Amino acid sequence: MTDVLTKPRPIRLKGRSYLALTLTPELPIEDWLVRLDDLAALSAGFFLRRPVVLDIAGIDIDRAELRDLVGKLTARNVRIMGIEGARASMLGADLPPAMSGGRETSDVEPPRTEPAQESPTRDPLVPESIIPSDPLPAKSIPSIIVTQPVRSGQSLFFPDGDVTIIGSVASGAEIVAGGSIHVYGTLRGRALAGTMGNASARIFCSKLEAELLAIDGFYKTAEDMEPGLRGKAVQIWLEGETFKVGSLA
Repeated sequence: MTDVLTKPRPIRLKGRSYLALTLTPELPIEDWLVRLDDLAALSAGFFLRRPVVLDIAGIDIDRAELRDLVGKLTARNVRIMGIEGARASMLGADLPPAMSGGRETSDVEPPRTEPAQESPTRDPLVPESIIPSDPLPAKSIPSIIVTQPVRSGQSLFFPDGDVTIIGSVASGAEIVAGGSIHVYGTLRGRALAGTMGNASARIFCSKLEAELLAIDGFYKTAEDMEPGLRGKAVQIWLEGETFKVGSLA
């Protein structure tokens, strides 16, 4: 009996999907790195703490050049989690592991919108009764406001805080935010909130038709959503590892 009680439990292995950027370098590498620096300059911290896969299938590069490239990307705070398209002989303990089989999504563009500087106003999605009449000074939370719809194939990435869309998010579009996501229109694409480890982030939308919702790495696809919620004004949040959905009507 004692042996049974003290026997260690087996380790549980679970599969989980994660989103990552894919970088596809071009020759000459130095010119490509200059263009990468220009891209990153559009949004401070664009690559910070975001997993990246390096795809070298289309270029002629040897092991020493690959190691040098990974080093230069690391110096730019680009964290390479895996390498795709490399021969087995090119990789080793000093380089990220080989990766394959990733599913492509739409291209990702850094947000070009400046953080909103206007005075805070009451969010119509938040009941007025919970806002104190004489509010205490609060820590400023970075946010951006996009005043036009997000079209199919577009991707908006803002790791610093909340994203507000004054309009709809089309099917095939993607919103990625370090904080919460507010969509004052129909959400048909993908919304990924709390991507920098913020489990308290929420997703708000005036009409839910989403392809995928994610908060802090946990996700729910369209097939997993309750049919009665589609087309409704809702807010989505996490309780532990469980999605919770509340009506905004």
